[in-house]
Amino acid sequence: MVLNRLFRRRSAPDVQLEQGLEKTRRSVFSEITRLFDRSAIDEELYVDLEMLLIQADLGWDVSQQLVAELRARVTRDRLRDPADAREVLRTEMVKLLELATRNRKVKILQRGVPFVIMVAGVNGVGKTTSIAKLAAYHQRFGRSVMLAAGDTFRAAAIDQLAVWGDRINAPVIAHRQGADPGAVVFDAMQAAHNRNVDVLIVDTAGRLHNKANLMFELTKIRKVMQRHVSEAPQEVLLVIDATSGQNGLIQAKEFAKSVEITDIMIAKLDSTSKGGIAFSVAKELGTPISYVGTGEKVTDLAEFRPDTYVDSLFFGVGEGL
Repeated sequence: MVLNRLFRRRSAPDVQLEQGLEKTRRSVFSEITRLFDRSAIDEELYVDLEMLLIQADLGWDVSQQLVAELRARVTRDRLRDPADAREVLRTEMVKLLELATRNRKVKILQRGVPFVIMVAGVNGVGKTTSIAKLAAYHQRFGRSVMLAAGDTFRAAAIDQLAVWGDRINAPVIAHRQGADPGAVVFDAMQAAHNRNVDVLIVDTAGRLHNKANLMFELTKIRKVMQRHVSEAPQEVLLVIDATSGQNGLIQAKEFAKSVEITDIMIAKLDSTSKGGIAFSVAKELGTPISYVGTGEKVTDLAEFRPDTYVDSLFFGVGEGL
C-alpha cells in the first residue's frame, strides 16, 4: 500500500511556524525522522520511537498511544515501507491535535463592542509578552485594542504591560501595585465601552500557591466583566511555557480547576528543543490550542494548525514543496 504524501505548499504563517520550530525540528524530531530511514519496519523502530517521543515531551501516555496506533495500522494495512509508516505516524499525530481543536468555539467580534479576552498563566511563562503579541495580532485585522493590567500583585507586570502598550500603541488601564484587580477591570470595561474598543485583553495574577484565592479572584473578575458584557470574557486564554515540558501540563490542569479555559497559547516555542507539550495538552485537557509564540518579536505569533504544526516538526522551511 502506498500512502499519499503529505507535502503541500506553505503559506506565510506556515513558514513563520516552521521557523519557530527550527530548534525542535533539529533535535529530537530529526532523530525520529531518521528512524524511518531503514529498509524494513522492525521491533527496534517501535522501541526507539517510543523513547524519542517521551524525550520530546509528548508524555508517557501519549507516546504509548501513538506507537500502539502505528503498530495497529502497520499490521492492518500490511505496510512494509518505513516511509509509509512515518506517514501513518504523522496522520495519527494530527488527529490527536485535531480532537482538541474541534472544541474551539466560534467567536464573533463586533465593531465597538468589547470582545474581552482574559489571559491567565503562572509567573514566568511569558504572559505579558504573549498579551502584546495577541494585541498586535488583532491590530493587524484593523481592530482597536485596549489592555488591562489586572495582575496587580506584581509591580513588574504592570510596568511591563505599560511598556508594551506604548510600543504597539495600545492604551493600558492600570492602577497601583496591590490595588483590587476587580477595580482595574471595572475601569477597563467602562473605558472600552466609552471608546468603542473592539478587543479588551485583561492580564490576571499568575499565583498558584493559593488556589482558593486564585479561584475567587478570577471568578470576581469574570463577574465584573459581565456587568458590562453579559457573555464576557468571550475568550479565556491560558499561556503555557513550551520550555517547561510536562510541568506546563500540570500548571494547565491546576488553572483548569480555577477557571473555564477556552483557548491555550504555547509560548516560547522557539526556545525549546522538544516541543511535544502540545500533544499532552490536547489529550489531557481537550482544550483548543489556538496560538503559538514563535519568537521574541511582537509579530512572532502564529495561529495553531495541527497539520502545519506536525509537518513543521519533521520538515524544514521549503522542504517537500
